[in-house]
Amino acid sequence: MNKIALDTNVLIYLLDDDEASFKRKKANQLIAASPFISPQVISEYLNVCHRKLKMTKDDSLFSLLAWLLHCQLCLIESEVYVDLLRLVKKYKFQMFDAIIISSALRSDCSVLYSEDMQHNLIVDKKLKIINLFV
Repeated sequence: MNKIALDTNVLIYLLDDDEASFKRKKANQLIAASPFISPQVISEYLNVCHRKLKMTKDDSLFSLLAWLLHCQLCLIESEVYVDLLRLVKKYKFQMFDAIIISSALRSDCSVLYSEDMQHNLIVDKKLKIINLFV
């Protein structure tokens, strides 16, 4: 079975007010698959909830815990950051995206679902970036 990882933008759709929305349904399906989540994604999620969506800190944390319990955490080790320079230079990734990608690679994921990275890009012949919403 393929291991998958999720980017922050996919998780934000879990907060969509319309429970029947296509993007919210897809995000829920991905959570049900027990995806890998990077600590970078968790930080970005909490930041979006609190700063952009104006949720209280408590509500932001409760929303995080609602889905995080169904996920696996990518371990962040120093090697993740060692990969950054190579990934940024080779693929022209933003640094925070490179942390997420490196974490997924080091967790042996074969797919990273993201809405804002290059669709169908294969990183290091191991990790395919997929935008479900194209």
